[in-house]
Amino acid sequence: MTVDLVLMTVVEGRLSVLVQRRAQPPFAGSLALPGSFVGPGETLEQAARRVLMEKAGMVEGWLEQLYTFGDPGRDPRMRVISVAYFALMPAACLTDAVAKREDLLLAPAAGSQAPLAFDHAAIIELAVERLRGKLDYAPVALALLPELFTLRDLQEVHEAIIGKAVNKPAFRRRLLDTGWIEGTGQREAQTAFRPAEFYRRAVPDSSL
Repeated sequence: MTVDLVLMTVVEGRLSVLVQRRAQPPFAGSLALPGSFVGPGETLEQAARRVLMEKAGMVEGWLEQLYTFGDPGRDPRMRVISVAYFALMPAACLTDAVAKREDLLLAPAAGSQAPLAFDHAAIIELAVERLRGKLDYAPVALALLPELFTLRDLQEVHEAIIGKAVNKPAFRRRLLDTGWIEGTGQREAQTAFRPAEFYRRAVPDSSL
């Protein structure tokens, strides 16, 4: 039994996922999702948290169980069942992780031409589909933003996730109506345009 983590963020307007270049066979030299076999005394959640700490340096953070992948041929070594988790993180968390390790990099979460080891391309595809489906009913995109953000920041994150532009007035009206965010009264400084108001999360992390 293994766990594989789909750790996603938005970098330069593109939804990206953390991948690792494998040093050992099978698929040595290929990119793969960070993962690990589950230890004898670990729960699935504990194993996922351990991988999160080892690869991204994060002790805490939102993780959601995605799906269990059990195709008999998914691992050429033996029958291996993997439980996949996915999470959204601010870009700085994952870019810092990449800067500290030569085997880690951020790759496009959708439309990448680079072959991935095992069935990890299918895992990422399902994670992106799940994420897009949650946008309308859960404030998941807030996990990608700093404590204070503008409506422009929030719109850019949504557009990166769904892969297309949204109608600005309709998007902002809908997000304000959800009650997920609240204005702070603070505004941007040193901007060439009209300073935008900063917003913050108005819902707990558990609502993700």
